Amino acid sequence: MPVNIDDLLPSAKEIQRQAAIKDSDKAEQYAKRAAAVEAEKRALIDKLSQPSGLTEEQKVQLASSVIQRAVRNGLSEVQVYRFPNSLCTDHGRAINQQEAGWEKTLTGIPREIFQLWSDYLQPRGYRIRYQIIDFPGGMPGDISIVIAWG
Repeated sequence: MPVNIDDLLPSAKEIQRQAAIKDSDKAEQYAKRAAAVEAEKRALIDKLSQPSGLTEEQKVQLASSVIQRAVRNGLSEVQVYRFPNSLCTDHGRAINQQEAGWEKTLTGIPREIFQLWSDYLQPRGYRIRYQIIDFPGGMPGDISIVIAWG
């Protein structure tokens, strides 16, 4: 049985077509994964922008637990939360500029933490610090909340 060269060696045009199909499939899979990641991120931000649902007593107990653990580890401050700047109405600009009234830009859980500090921790001598902790592309990114007592 003679071997047909066309069966063994496809044309360069056919190889290019096959490669283009593979590249297209890869791009489609990447786009699907990126869309899924973005949807997850949006859902998490939506959740974090809402109240936690904890009672005041549960919040105080949680704060006490975190602080006591940090003290046992010899710390005088502890990062209690990290959140995306999109949970601030100005995307963290007032925090970054240390403007008076920056706390009014907080929403959701970051706002709850500030209120908990204001109501229960500040009168007992605790300090709070909100600060931008990364700058992706030179722009403000995530914000950390630190409670200090030392």
